Amino acid sequence: MEYNFREIEQKWQQLWKENNAYKVLNDFSKPKYYVLDMFPYPSGAGLHVGHPLGYIASDIFARYKRLKGFNVLHPMGYDAFGLPAEQYAIEHGIHPAISTKNNINNFRTQLDKIGFCYDWDREVKTCEPNYYKWTQWIFLQLFHSFFNRQKQKAESIETLIKIFEEEGNENHPCPGDATINFEKDEWKSYTDEYQQEVLMHYRLAFCGYGEVNWCEALGTVLANDEVVNGVSERGGHPVIKKKLRQWYLRITEYADRLLEGLQTVDFSDAMKEMQTNWIGKSTGAEIKFGIYNSKNELHVYTTRPDTIFGVDFMVIAPEHELVNAITTPEQKQEVENYITYVKSRSDRERQAEKKITGCFTGAYAINPFNKKQIPVWTSEYVLAGYGTGAIMAVPCGDERDFKFAKHFNIPITNIIGEHFNGEEANATKEAKLCNSDFLNGVVMKDAIDIVVNKLVALGIGKKKINYKMRDAAFSRQRYWGEPFPIKWKNKIAIPLNENELPLLLPKVDSYSPGPEGEGPLANIPEWVSQELETNTMPGYAGSSWYFLRYMDPHNNETFCDRKVSDYWNQVDVYIGGTEHAVGHLLYSRMWTKALYDLGFIGFDEPFKRLVNQGMITGVSELINRLTFKANGRDDIPVIGNFEYVNEQGVLCTSNLPPDEINNEGGEYKFSNIYYSADCTPIYSTESLYNISPLHVPIQLTNSSVLNLAEYSKKDWYAVFVCKQGYFRKGRWFDFNHNEIRPLIFRTTSLNEKMSKSKLNTEDPTHIIAKYGADTFRMYEMFLGPVEQSKPWDTKGIEGVHRFLKKLWRLFFDELKGKVWNEEKATAEELKVLHKAIKKIEEDTERFSFNTAVSAFMVCVNELADLKCNKREVLEPLLIMLVPYAPHITEELWKALGNSKSILDEGFPKFNPAYLVENSKDYPISINGKLRTNINIALDATQEQVEQIVMNNEVVKKWIEDKPVKKLIFVKNKMVNVVV
Repeated sequence: MEYNFREIEQKWQQLWKENNAYKVLNDFSKPKYYVLDMFPYPSGAGLHVGHPLGYIASDIFARYKRLKGFNVLHPMGYDAFGLPAEQYAIEHGIHPAISTKNNINNFRTQLDKIGFCYDWDREVKTCEPNYYKWTQWIFLQLFHSFFNRQKQKAESIETLIKIFEEEGNENHPCPGDATINFEKDEWKSYTDEYQQEVLMHYRLAFCGYGEVNWCEALGTVLANDEVVNGVSERGGHPVIKKKLRQWYLRITEYADRLLEGLQTVDFSDAMKEMQTNWIGKSTGAEIKFGIYNSKNELHVYTTRPDTIFGVDFMVIAPEHELVNAITTPEQKQEVENYITYVKSRSDRERQAEKKITGCFTGAYAINPFNKKQIPVWTSEYVLAGYGTGAIMAVPCGDERDFKFAKHFNIPITNIIGEHFNGEEANATKEAKLCNSDFLNGVVMKDAIDIVVNKLVALGIGKKKINYKMRDAAFSRQRYWGEPFPIKWKNKIAIPLNENELPLLLPKVDSYSPGPEGEGPLANIPEWVSQELETNTMPGYAGSSWYFLRYMDPHNNETFCDRKVSDYWNQVDVYIGGTEHAVGHLLYSRMWTKALYDLGFIGFDEPFKRLVNQGMITGVSELINRLTFKANGRDDIPVIGNFEYVNEQGVLCTSNLPPDEINNEGGEYKFSNIYYSADCTPIYSTESLYNISPLHVPIQLTNSSVLNLAEYSKKDWYAVFVCKQGYFRKGRWFDFNHNEIRPLIFRTTSLNEKMSKSKLNTEDPTHIIAKYGADTFRMYEMFLGPVEQSKPWDTKGIEGVHRFLKKLWRLFFDELKGKVWNEEKATAEELKVLHKAIKKIEEDTERFSFNTAVSAFMVCVNELADLKCNKREVLEPLLIMLVPYAPHITEELWKALGNSKSILDEGFPKFNPAYLVENSKDYPISINGKLRTNINIALDATQEQVEQIVMNNEVVKKWIEDKPVKKLIFVKNKMVNVVV
């Protein structure tokens, strides 16, 4: 009986489905364990072999915890709203609802083939009304709430209104506009419209105007991480800065609690550091600088007020509201040109940019202490969203300021004496200040409080805590997203009643942007006539709370029953990639804290433990392409390293671009191309030509040789050229158009991220068809530690497949059939088993699945060597293997005659007694030379050892009847026979 994995896996996948084997009940009597995968987006490309890495890891752990007696929640769903789905739909001329449904069906088919233990009855999709109804409901709770700084928690906006009516806002400063101050009587005198405007500055979900990354081609706002080098990551379209009305979440109010919460969760140190840096808490001072010949004031936040006398210039963000107000007429045009340039840059690019850029505004600020005039510049390295959008630049103490000053020839003041060498900045706090007026001789770190106290006393500054994190933009000018449950009446945001939810997304025929940057919903008369919000929520709206809906997915009365959420509580282990490490995790943590504050759930951190799986990289194949512009279009012949057979039958190699190709018949002519001595191409007009790598599909390469005939069928490029000729329509020609022998086109291999754009993805379905899901699951784990990135390489998959066949042969022989038996296990066999139980349990608990797979291989090899086919040993082995290879274990378990599913068994208990050594292999030497090893009981006496050794055939051979002078026995070490 052979191991027919295809038949076995299809059989059990169907039976598990029919028997609801993975259905999870809210059984409050059992201990719970919640294992969660990060929400996948169902792309049109489907899964490649890199995607299931985390899913397999979580599946193994979920199955393992089930065997350990836990009620395990291990759900799956889809993050189905957002820009990628809409763009895919636009590009393929299909409604996103249809394309998303098709993509989900494809994902589901692929996932099912891998044999995951998901409870599909709990499946959620963010684009379905019965899900986004509750996303809208949570948004309303945030809209109806404010953050009470005195209590450090969210409370109802009605509570805030009562506070305003009783005491004004003196004890509750406005987070959205610090200039708003009023007494209780003033509040009562305000119009309803102004009261709502004030409340909007307090709400956790609020609307306002802000600078955003606007992509005209995509018709939407993009997050910073969606913009690369001034263009959209998706499509490569230009992106500019634009002021639009946006919804925001006031996540900054939770900054301290988000920092404190990191001390209570099991995240990696690297992850905690990333989140801490993103929040960016700092303590410093806000200082007022007057502007020469102006009534304007420049407010600057600094963590180093002690350097106030070393300020040689000021820098304000190009978006700063004072730029236009203080720029002199002489500098106006230059400043406007510079701002135009900056608008094409994302915040991330501006912070990372090493090139120094900036523009003098013509204005001067006044140092509040010595009245020194300080030139005011604008530069992209200062962001409007951080601090006050302005900095005081101290070149002797800050490297970036130093380089800026050197670049623009700005004089540098030395306030740290010998600690500044004039060649580089020194950020020390230990120097004694000089050239610093009343601070001369004071150590810098001691001067900080002196300056702050003086600023406060003079009314020109204050001590302040600042955060780098900004309030989260929470709206998109797109169609495919959750509609906001908001109407606008006379510029006042009116929330819908909860009984009006869900506000359904209307069907549209066009996805083009609405007027003045509004979303496509602004093009629907029926929508606009109801005065409904035309923006939609971003992709992270539904993914910020989905883990709660999995707990109670069919509840129509609430997003999750409190008793249910109290039972499942926090996610015990959350598994996903680091690409969502900051944004998604912070938003999800903030939503959880808000829901906790408002009494809807009983915990304020969503995830107890976070495991970030590494990336599976792919081997890309690249060829060089020569691109040039002609007649207004880009024509792209391809050049690279060729092997070809010449007329004498000799294999030759060439890496030269073509000299000249006839322009007739679709071939191209290159005039003005010359070569250096080392064959490097030199172009007479550089702007016309460019050599760049081009990815080719890995499926069309073999041993770094591209199958050009198959490649050309895909219509990527019609013509391929090299020194010896050209390739067209599946045939090779010389430049006289005579057909020649086929040439071999060599590619260059590169290991990089597995991606559809790099044409290096591998569909797991193909691997499963060839080797089976159990082999695929175990091989992905065998590649290396879950947390580390590693290259995809199928060279070792045969070894894993042979392991499963070897396991099968412990039960069945291909000729004899059944070989397992009911005999009693020996001590040596039980030792092998319990050694494996201990190792695999320890490795699985710490997510070391690669070493656990190795332990299974060792165990099966040792049992095969012992010719152990005993049920007493094989049954526990199968149970241990269930999480890793569920199909073969279920089949063999059934073959042993068990009526219950192996899924409901308990993990074998380790018995240390079986690992206690009662014998030892002693090295046996004759006259000091090692001749053999003999296994002897540890409690053997000298006489027993002598008898065993002298009766050994190998020892007899080496003694050769010579008289034995003595036998030296060192207990637990060695035996030496002296003859």
